[in-house]
Amino acid sequence: MKTDEPVVIASPWNSLRRFTDARIALGRAGHSLPTAAHLGFQLAHAQARDAVHLAFDALGVSQSIEALGLPTLSLHSAATDRNIYLQRPDLGRKLDVSSRQLLAASPLSDIGNPLCDVAFVVADGLSALAIHQNAVPLLSAILSRLRADAGQAWSIGPVAVVQQGRVAVADEIGELLGAKTVVILIGERPGLSSPDSMGLYLTWEPRVGRNDSQRNCISNVRPAGLSAEAAATKLHYLLSRSRTLCLSGVELKDEAQVPATDQLSGQ
Repeated sequence: MKTDEPVVIASPWNSLRRFTDARIALGRAGHSLPTAAHLGFQLAHAQARDAVHLAFDALGVSQSIEALGLPTLSLHSAATDRNIYLQRPDLGRKLDVSSRQLLAASPLSDIGNPLCDVAFVVADGLSALAIHQNAVPLLSAILSRLRADAGQAWSIGPVAVVQQGRVAVADEIGELLGAKTVVILIGERPGLSSPDSMGLYLTWEPRVGRNDSQRNCISNVRPAGLSAEAAATKLHYLLSRSRTLCLSGVELKDEAQVPATDQLSGQ
């Protein structure tokens, strides 16, 4: 029996796809996805898996950060390799013995006596790709704002570059460095349209045992999401308010006004 109905039926929402990378308006072929949409899903899934397992170029990242004028510290979490990291999240939240000893022996270390206003931590997290692409542009953007701050000068500690790290590892690092505030740049769990997404987490008075409600998060930092410039504007606002109010987390509200053109600049 012949029919004029096309094999692939387009979705009436198809025009909305230009506004988002989300998997919407894929159409259908009978009761199934069209072949192109199915293959696109498989490709996105493979890219997400690759991002999780991509080796972290810690040396290259450190050299690029040092080119910005900041010293770096090469550290490692207690998760010895990627498989352990994925199986034991708790080990990614703390430093290994040698890294802890390195920080404890540093002249910059003085627990309980703040020696710098802010310390930055860069960790691979669940996407080294996100760090490779976004960490240095973000650091460059936030440094220009901190250095030009007319309110008060900012003292900035060395940047800790951590392999196999999770968010909470920054608490231990910030405490050992005597930082008033710690900000960790970390690769986020890859989505099916965002294998390169980086997150920022700010914590006032970092110390081991802090919980997530005591942090502020800026998410989806990447060219197709929140641009480095827009993220740096938000981060500068939060750092300034955190220093003024001496707090972070649910009590620190993000009321920064970021122009929509900045937020969409990567799209």
